[in-house]
Amino acid sequence: MEENAVPHTHHTPRAHKSAPSSRAGRRPGTAATRSGECAAGGHVPGQRGERFRQDKPELGGAAAAEPAARALLPAASLEAQIWVFGRGGGVWEEKEEGRHCVTPRQRSGAALRGERRAPGRAGPGRARRWRRPEQQEDGLCHRWCCGRAPVRRMKRHKWSYKCPSQRKILILCVTGWLIALLKLLHVERHFFPSKGIYLVEHVLSTSSYVRNRYSYSRNEFQYEINCSSIYEQDPHEIGKSLEIRRKEIVDLADEDVVAMTSDCHVYRSLRKYQLKPVSPEEESFPIAYSLVVHKDAAMVERLIHSLYSHQNVYCIHYDQKAAKSFKSALNNLAKCFPNIFIASKLETVDYAHISRLQADFNCLSDLMDSPVPWKYVINLCGQDFPLRSNFELVAELKKLDGGNMLETSKPSSSKRERFTYHYELMKVPYEYMQMPVKTNISKNPPPHDIEIFVGSAYFVLSREFIQYTLESSLAKDFFEWSRDTYSPDEHFWATLVRVPGVPGEVPRSSQDVTDLQSKTRLVKWNYLEDYLYPPCTGAHLRSVCIYGAGELRWLLNSGHWFANKIDSKVDPVLVKCLAEKVAEQQKEWVHLSSDEHFLHLSSTNALA
Repeated sequence: MEENAVPHTHHTPRAHKSAPSSRAGRRPGTAATRSGECAAGGHVPGQRGERFRQDKPELGGAAAAEPAARALLPAASLEAQIWVFGRGGGVWEEKEEGRHCVTPRQRSGAALRGERRAPGRAGPGRARRWRRPEQQEDGLCHRWCCGRAPVRRMKRHKWSYKCPSQRKILILCVTGWLIALLKLLHVERHFFPSKGIYLVEHVLSTSSYVRNRYSYSRNEFQYEINCSSIYEQDPHEIGKSLEIRRKEIVDLADEDVVAMTSDCHVYRSLRKYQLKPVSPEEESFPIAYSLVVHKDAAMVERLIHSLYSHQNVYCIHYDQKAAKSFKSALNNLAKCFPNIFIASKLETVDYAHISRLQADFNCLSDLMDSPVPWKYVINLCGQDFPLRSNFELVAELKKLDGGNMLETSKPSSSKRERFTYHYELMKVPYEYMQMPVKTNISKNPPPHDIEIFVGSAYFVLSREFIQYTLESSLAKDFFEWSRDTYSPDEHFWATLVRVPGVPGEVPRSSQDVTDLQSKTRLVKWNYLEDYLYPPCTGAHLRSVCIYGAGELRWLLNSGHWFANKIDSKVDPVLVKCLAEKVAEQQKEWVHLSSDEHFLHLSSTNALA
């Protein structure tokens, strides 16, 4: 053994780990390392070493051998020795005593500035054990001198896409494709099956008449709902509806409605349109409907199914931004009936914009050209639902005797700003994408000295009033003046019906007609709950209640003709029971109207 070498005792890893490490056990490395063996081991100068642990087994009895090692080293070597600190990985440097492995941290440390640290003191970072002078075995010299033995490097394959943006786009596309595939296969139902599901249309969802046939392996229990008990507020039945709402509610997709309406004969038989009863009174009093919709083909189909009567006429205006499958579903539906059609001109409808009013105008113009001699027109949206049968609606419309029914009241100071300033359609960072935004530009007064009233976008208007609106220069000028206002559909009809001399005029001197006085549409606002009506049992969307099954009785007894908002994904039980109750009312009234005894009693009561 060389003069400067330290006796080495090999320890196994298990035996070495049993000895606790201590700060006193850290040793500085010597500068007496020979370079010949390192070169023989195939070392490449500059190659980084590995991190050394204090308890590395190869260092063996270094702690015990320190006094002997220091005694064997000459004084010159002690003065010239270099302390090795920091994380592993060194490079070779020439010193008086030979080549030495120096770590990157040493280069910037005090050792390279000529400052010798006291033995046993830790430098910056983590102190290493001192380096063994020499090793005869190939490869071990590199471990002591430069931090690690030679490592066989794996060949690196270059990425085919050199541009990082292309790599990101590819990763995003693959990720999106995988997510879509997993969703299409309903994988989440296999991983999270405990919640359970509820099929809104159980028969259709499990039949071959829809595209996305429900083929989930587990047979979920389908609740038998008694709508009469729901109407009577039976706690057990109401409890069922609440339990259903905690499940995953699965309704028909737009693609299902497309498939269901692709064969008109099958669709009409499936939905039993041929069994809808009609009385002679309804035959002689057709009603027109303007439906402005943009989503959820299943709910629109249910709305039309509940409203449908063969003597009526229905115009559907769908938003140009709507999904392709939604448009296809309604196009198919319109082809199956001679009295249902799509508006001849379609708008891209923006929230609170003139395009919403223009969509109604397009349908009203087409309805005026229809051969059906309708008496009144009612406009609705996709989340409305009837509370009255067609027979009852005809009876109510006859009572109007040519008048109109809609909200119309004097504006508050906040609503007055909607039409006293110029509004410009701008993009907004939330769900509507773009909507009218107020500017500082004041508007000119309305034409023809019109006094502005406000109300709702929804109405019940006579045929004569619609004809006046489409032909009158006053109405046309007022429409053009309203183009740059906020939500013009909420003041146009409410103002026009107050103009002196219009068919079905509501005098300006008359009191305000509120939404509760107008029977057109029942909307429940959350800030009026417990004050004007009971609390919402469903959910809220933008301060408006989406009704729940607990409100079935209140809705049917409210006296209004239509309810808003109804959503099968919030409470499918209410949708089912409303449709069932309206159908029962229609059947019952038609049956009673055909009874000669009932007709005799009705005429007697009318004369009394």
